[in-house]
Amino acid sequence: MKKHFVLVCALLASTIVFGQKKELKKAEKALSGLSYSEALDLLNQAEVKFAEMDKGQVVQFYLIKTEALLGSAENVSDNNLTNAVEALSQAKSRGLDGENQQRADRIVGTLRGVFVNKAIEAQNGQNYGRAAELLTQGYTLSPTDTSFLYYAAGNLVNGGLFDRALEKYTQLLDMGYTGVREEFYAVSKANGEEVMFESREQREEGMKFGLYEQPRDVKTESVESDLLQKVTLIYINQGQDDKAVALMARARAANPNDVNLMRSEADLAYKMGDMVKYRQVMEQVVETDPNNPELFYNLGVSAMQLGETDRAKTYYARALELDPTYSYAQINMASLILQGEKNLVEEMNNLGTSAADNRRYDELKEVRKEMYREALPYLEGASQTVPDNVEVLRTLMNLYSQLGMTPEYKAAKAKVAELEGK
Repeated sequence: MKKHFVLVCALLASTIVFGQKKELKKAEKALSGLSYSEALDLLNQAEVKFAEMDKGQVVQFYLIKTEALLGSAENVSDNNLTNAVEALSQAKSRGLDGENQQRADRIVGTLRGVFVNKAIEAQNGQNYGRAAELLTQGYTLSPTDTSFLYYAAGNLVNGGLFDRALEKYTQLLDMGYTGVREEFYAVSKANGEEVMFESREQREEGMKFGLYEQPRDVKTESVESDLLQKVTLIYINQGQDDKAVALMARARAANPNDVNLMRSEADLAYKMGDMVKYRQVMEQVVETDPNNPELFYNLGVSAMQLGETDRAKTYYARALELDPTYSYAQINMASLILQGEKNLVEEMNNLGTSAADNRRYDELKEVRKEMYREALPYLEGASQTVPDNVEVLRTLMNLYSQLGMTPEYKAAKAKVAELEGK
């Protein structure tokens, strides 16, 4: 009798296993037919006897569940996304090998795309905290995708969440993140369009079957300078100037010829109000790009702030040699020329009525007119480059009036009235 009991139990167990396999097979079939809701319903039926499933069936159960929750990977609800990540985690915790590992890898690729799309949607809606959260989840799912962490930190900066951003940036710096990676491309023979592959192996597989041609590898640019700049700005925002300076010094020592880092160091000095340091670094930058008018303009601004008028004029003049229509350089050059007007007017107003004072007054009046004549070409150039700048036109009106240029004065006055809607 005992032997019969054992046989009955064995038959019952095999029946249960067969039933579970049948339900899982049906769920797989529904999944293949893109009937995701049906697949989930079948899994719910199989889950009644979940405790009796063997390890392989449990892994299969969770992998099917993950894929069914993700569906077509379009418009995945937050709830389904959370449950899909949990289901994949359950499958991984049982151990994966062979086909199941390959299947899980494909699912991770799909999940990465879902996280990115949802993060972009949140970012476009200026919900930067949510975007960072989604990208962080993507990084947790696939820790080799360190760029997820980098973009999560960037969103936190955009959202003004500097403390949280600093944590992620520090993590990236500690792991030596630069953002440099290899990308693998090939041209599709079907439509002639270039396609980017997840890996070199994936591309080679496609080429082996004659689907692609013209392979090329691309190494992306380093984002290290941007990362360091962000961290130093956060330090400055937090009042930790010493940390900002120390970090930048470390970066420059490791990459002395990196132009982007030079610019970052110059920006740091500017934000800290250290114009001497700013000029020193910017002069190094200019050596790497001597035909860039913007660099000379920036040097002119720093020289102005240091009270070095002649040096500033030299820099602005060089900027205008390289780009005669550089309006900011035109306006600042005119401003430098006219900055001595105040002292002239004060002296003229304080003169008496003696013959000597009258002669001095005439002398100063002529100096003032000469100052106007020198500034005039720059302001006229700016009025052509930025014709809607009312302040430029007002200054021109004054110069034209003082120089007796009546037709030009009237034209400038009419333009001002037009812009102000009078």
